[in-house]
Amino acid sequence: MTPRLRQGSFLERGFRPFFLLAGLYALAAMVLWLAMLLVGIGPWGPLDPLGWHAHEMLFGFAAAAVAGFVLTAVPNWTGRLPLSGAPLAMMALLWLAGRIAVLLPIGIWPAAVVDVAFLVVLDLVVLREVIAGRNWRNLPVAVALAALIGANVVSWLEIAGVLSNQAIGNRLGIATLVLLICLIGGRIVPSFTRNWLAKRKAARLPTPFGPLDQAVLAVTVVAMVAWALRPEGPALAAMLTAAAVGNLVRLARWCGLQTLSEPLLWILHIGYLWVPIGLGLAAGSAWDPGLIPAIGVLHAFTAGAATVMIVAVMTRATLGHAGRALTADRTTTTVYLLVLIAAVARVWASFDAGLYWHLLHVSGAAWIAGFALYLLRYAPIQLAIPGR
Repeated sequence: MTPRLRQGSFLERGFRPFFLLAGLYALAAMVLWLAMLLVGIGPWGPLDPLGWHAHEMLFGFAAAAVAGFVLTAVPNWTGRLPLSGAPLAMMALLWLAGRIAVLLPIGIWPAAVVDVAFLVVLDLVVLREVIAGRNWRNLPVAVALAALIGANVVSWLEIAGVLSNQAIGNRLGIATLVLLICLIGGRIVPSFTRNWLAKRKAARLPTPFGPLDQAVLAVTVVAMVAWALRPEGPALAAMLTAAAVGNLVRLARWCGLQTLSEPLLWILHIGYLWVPIGLGLAAGSAWDPGLIPAIGVLHAFTAGAATVMIVAVMTRATLGHAGRALTADRTTTTVYLLVLIAAVARVWASFDAGLYWHLLHVSGAAWIAGFALYLLRYAPIQLAIPGR
């Protein structure tokens, strides 16, 4: 077992390097994506520009954020020491190697191996902790990571032409992220809200996890897997509608309107709200693809649900684990608003051909500004800079 580092050092816990990397890559990848669109540069590796953008938002940016969360949360759940020091640094370097391999011309198979290796190692680390701590309640987290590995493998097989490129790998990746939000967000959103409201002696508290939550999770799993495999058809539309309504009811029981005075909480509720929004749009698209553009569905799930929830969790976890006050200052609130503007503008652009490029520029600018502010506020904390 590696010795535990001094509390507050950069490699003490997974949230510090990986939430920093997620923020840096969100900013850099969006700048490069816009440069690809507007100037025509890169990428130089095995993917075309659109393929690179889709893959790196899922298996680059989102994967780093997921890693930061699970490497920090799982030790809390199991009561074991977190991965730290040199092993944590090697994990971060492996993630970085994947980003370089996807961008540069080293060949499809070497890039695929390096890229997938990070998620495999991450899942093995989580599985080891769950088994060693006999914390079977959190085994679904390891299963979800295995699903993310499978999605990435399918994506690479589609890229290489081994499988017909129907974007099933990317949709499986998106479905996994949405299900992680439903699983983990379904724990932390009502839990954090309950703690905050209880301190204020609120008369109404979030409803505890129960049979309704289990049923909604089951319906959502079936609907999202079916959507990933074939995103059309009336039967799928019905399943997605049921999942959307169920998640909306679930969210309504968590007392979100009572958190409006604390942005650190209401952003979690809005992040979760994007799940039923995305499911509802997916249902409309499954019923009639001409009614709801598929690209709008994808960005409701990614720029909306995944990104908003990632930012909400990264900011809260950084403050909490660094011993800071759990309240959002003006900079943090501005980050939330910019990320929400980016999401709304990107989904709106899918429905408005006349304003498409204008909205795309608004979305890109808001995204870049939001993550730049995030780094300005949180990078010093994550880097453990004294006095910051």
